Amino acid sequence: MAAARGRGWARSQPCALALAAALAVCAFYYLCGGGETFSSATRRLRATPPAPAHRHPQRGEAAAGGRDLHLLMMFTKAERSPALRAKGQAALRSMLRHGRLAGGDALHLHLVTEGASRDIGLGLLRDALRGAAFPHQVIVHDVNELTEKLFPIVEAMQKHFSAGSGTYYSDSIFFLSVAMHRIMPKEITQIIQVDLDLKYKTNIRDLFEEFDNFPEGAVIGIAREMQPVYRHTFWQYRRENPQTKVGEPPPDGLPGFNSGVLLLNLEAMRQSKLYNQLLEPAMVQKLTEKYHFKGHLGDQDFFTMVGMEHPELFHVLDCTWNRQLCTWWKDHGYSDVFDQYFQCEGEVKIYHGNCNTPVPDD
Repeated sequence: MAAARGRGWARSQPCALALAAALAVCAFYYLCGGGETFSSATRRLRATPPAPAHRHPQRGEAAAGGRDLHLLMMFTKAERSPALRAKGQAALRSMLRHGRLAGGDALHLHLVTEGASRDIGLGLLRDALRGAAFPHQVIVHDVNELTEKLFPIVEAMQKHFSAGSGTYYSDSIFFLSVAMHRIMPKEITQIIQVDLDLKYKTNIRDLFEEFDNFPEGAVIGIAREMQPVYRHTFWQYRRENPQTKVGEPPPDGLPGFNSGVLLLNLEAMRQSKLYNQLLEPAMVQKLTEKYHFKGHLGDQDFFTMVGMEHPELFHVLDCTWNRQLCTWWKDHGYSDVFDQYFQCEGEVKIYHGNCNTPVPDD
């Protein structure tokens, strides 16, 4: 869902995941000064009654009737990668250039980072948000604390969906979205997680409105994978089940998902008995055995496998919300069917430059 996480490049080709990312909520940083610890901010949210309509909202707080827009992106190892910094800058600039919030809305930008990358990321955000006319807030997440929380939840699934041969502690970061509902405070009911190798061509608020289109029972919004990567990954299951739709191209097939853009309805995830059962090690083992599944793309693999079994858990985003540009699989054995996966009609809203593919200029 890509640059900051090292996933965008890895998702669309069978290479090891690049760059370990990190998490853990540590503090709120307001762009114009001030700040408070995450725990104190959470206590304040829980203790404060709903604001009366006439009260002027505080910085970073939606006015009565407005919408809190939570957007999360990962930004790690940036001090070692000028290319990553450039991608992050381009993504933020394009998002803010087209961003228009409705009256009363507030944008909460969650930055997953660590060490020197934290200062670089905050600098990029300050530059991008300078002069923004709407309430905004930056929430900094640091590496080790959230990884520590994630590891017990996702350890069992890592051996099935990680690049390495073992369940490395650091691999947990690539499963943040899978267990986000157990990590974020309950006051956050919806959040969008995005990769950094994106370029926005439309208002980010329109993407949040996709939450309103979730069918009953859906907990996650996600676009289809636009290469035959899962046609390849499910080869054994497809051979044993020649009439299956698994791995077949759209519109009738099940090509799998790409997690460069993820809409996470955290409240629905918390309430879904089915979804939480699927996180249990025994269920993960059962499904991986059924589909002979072995992946290396983290959360994307998990969502794809679950989607084969329980498509009702997902709201499928139109391809224009995650128009992937990588063509790696076209030159690696699938040129005859590639275009069936890669085609995308309609005006593109978000370009995804996965596997370091250049995105179109404005």
